[in-house]
Amino acid sequence: MNEMFSVAGKVAVISGAAGVLGGSLARHFASQGADVVGLVHRTEQVSETLESLQACGGNPQVYECNVMDAESLKAIASSVKDSYGKVDILINVAGGNVKGANVMPDQNFWDMKLEDWTKVLDLNLNGTVYPCYVFSEIFAAQGFGCILNISSMAAYDALTRVAGYGAAKEGVSNFTRWLSAELAIKYGDKIRVNALAPGFFIGKQNRAALLNEDGSLTERSVKVIAKTPMRRFGDLTELNGAAQFLCSDAASFVTGVVLPVDGGFSSFSGV
Repeated sequence: MNEMFSVAGKVAVISGAAGVLGGSLARHFASQGADVVGLVHRTEQVSETLESLQACGGNPQVYECNVMDAESLKAIASSVKDSYGKVDILINVAGGNVKGANVMPDQNFWDMKLEDWTKVLDLNLNGTVYPCYVFSEIFAAQGFGCILNISSMAAYDALTRVAGYGAAKEGVSNFTRWLSAELAIKYGDKIRVNALAPGFFIGKQNRAALLNEDGSLTERSVKVIAKTPMRRFGDLTELNGAAQFLCSDAASFVTGVVLPVDGGFSSFSGV
């Protein structure tokens, strides 16, 4: 591989490492020679995640972590720095939707549960801000580091139904741009902050919304495919290359970008 695109020897902290997207990215970075530090939400996920990463290579570690607990994050960050001597990459994948923060076609806005609105904003926005808050201090002290956040197509367009999730992901995009400037201006050009905005990928969380029990497209996914010029859903592995690029030296002059990986969804009006 061209050395510009290499992440070999880099220490990459990845939240949501037991999830579908976070797990895919964690295994990919490990297979490319990075030492991956996976953050998982539950104790029972630690050993399985560690085994999956060890099978891919590198010298991985896995920690149970609440990404909305700054003190827990600080303890983990200190441990990682002691173990590896540095931290090169932070990828914030932990997130997801909360059903009660949706507004379905047969509901009105005031049917939404406000407590679930708060939960989905906490999970996606604060679940990104808190790790950035902790690990960017390490980056500032050592003079280098790369942050990659996960936004969404719901941040590009106001998608129906997912009111809370869309607001949270728009917050992630805006925060990404703000933090990129903040860190570059004050701490130099070796600290970068970017985000990926995945298009429509079928996973555990959205399968029922996009596929019927017989595997055919739901009414909603027919609309999605009609607005996707590539006329298909993405495969999670198709995020790996974009993530690696943004975390590699090949992207050394790229910061503050929210990169769509969406088969053209965000660039097509549907007409």
